[in-house]
Amino acid sequence: MDTIASLFSFITTPVAWIIVQFHKLYGAIFGPDTGWAWGLSIVSLVILIRICLIPLFVKQIKATRGMQTLQPEMKKIQERYKNDKQRQSEEMMKLYKETGTNPLSSCLPILAQSPFFFALYHVLNSIASNKTVGDVIDQPLLDSARQAHIFGAPLASKFMDSPEKVEALNASLTDVRIVTAIMIVLMSFSQFYTQRQLMTKNVDMTVKTPFMQQQKMLMYVFPVIFAVFGINFPVGVLVYWLTTNVWTMGQQMFVIRQNPTPGSKAQAAFLERLQTKVAKHNGGKIRRGERNIVKAIVAKGRDRNEHERKFINGLSKAGLSAQTDGTITQSDTAVAVADGDDAPQSGGTQGRKQPKRQSKSQRQSGSGQSVSKNDATPNDAAKTSLDKSDDSQGAAKNKAKPKPAGGNNARQNKSGQRKGGQQRPKHPSKK
Repeated sequence: MDTIASLFSFITTPVAWIIVQFHKLYGAIFGPDTGWAWGLSIVSLVILIRICLIPLFVKQIKATRGMQTLQPEMKKIQERYKNDKQRQSEEMMKLYKETGTNPLSSCLPILAQSPFFFALYHVLNSIASNKTVGDVIDQPLLDSARQAHIFGAPLASKFMDSPEKVEALNASLTDVRIVTAIMIVLMSFSQFYTQRQLMTKNVDMTVKTPFMQQQKMLMYVFPVIFAVFGINFPVGVLVYWLTTNVWTMGQQMFVIRQNPTPGSKAQAAFLERLQTKVAKHNGGKIRRGERNIVKAIVAKGRDRNEHERKFINGLSKAGLSAQTDGTITQSDTAVAVADGDDAPQSGGTQGRKQPKRQSKSQRQSGSGQSVSKNDATPNDAAKTSLDKSDDSQGAAKNKAKPKPAGGNNARQNKSGQRKGGQQRPKHPSKK
């Protein structure tokens, strides 16, 4: 560990200078030789570094989601060229280039803060060895740092230190091991919780990819790694790493709540909160981040996932509609209902009313009433009855015309008489 830390000795002096500047501030409040002054100086160093790494964290989020999106395509390439590793690598690089995705971007925050981590380790190791750090930490500051204790454990002590070395720092081995053990457990737990939170809330569970299996494995491997290496870290380094884990956990919780991964449980909860908010205020203004998410959902069209379709349908039921620019406004249906008009049917046209079906008696009485309303004359009524009788006779003649067997039958048929039955009334014109 000392050999690796010596590789980053070029950044040791700047890190020591930052710690000293924070120590001057907190030393004036808590006292220069207290553990609070030196411990808060290390915590402030972590916060300063993580603020500077926020742009890299944003790139990490974009790269991680880009890799999640590309997992199905990557799996197809692996299956297609499983016997040609070179062609498989070429197609992978081509896919990364076309989509603008860099797999190493997800590791940028860890890689960027590694030099500061090892530089801090080098500074604390120098304090434990009673060595000055350039012209920044001189002998008076070195003596002050050696006297600083955090809950009874010296800043430069380790879990695996010998009793003689711990006594040289004016502390007991029991206090050192209890404090370091608690900090190692907290450090490992915070790392596990952060990774578990990412896997259970911010991952699209509808897509099963090797990336998910890799993340699940890291969820259990990282805490073990921190626990193994933690016993060789000084208390100051444990403070540094515990602080950066807590920062990462809080940062991850903020991202999951405000900008969740599409298709995840976090997205379902986010869209539900957003729908309740806009329904309460009838649309109105929403934040820029929320507007960007709504804009992306609208642009997907039919490719929306289940949570996004539920969100759009919920807006429609509330009389709201999502626009292409990400804003949410009242739809035409909601405005019409608010004005007291009937809401149009689907399709945008008013439905045509169908007349009620009437019985035969109602139709006959209705036709009689229509004739009386039109003041029909007796001549018109007689003419109508004559027309109806002509139509009925024509229909009977067309239906069946039997051939005449004799003259009488022919004359009877011609005169309109029925044989052996009731006589048919003569036409009024032949009377």
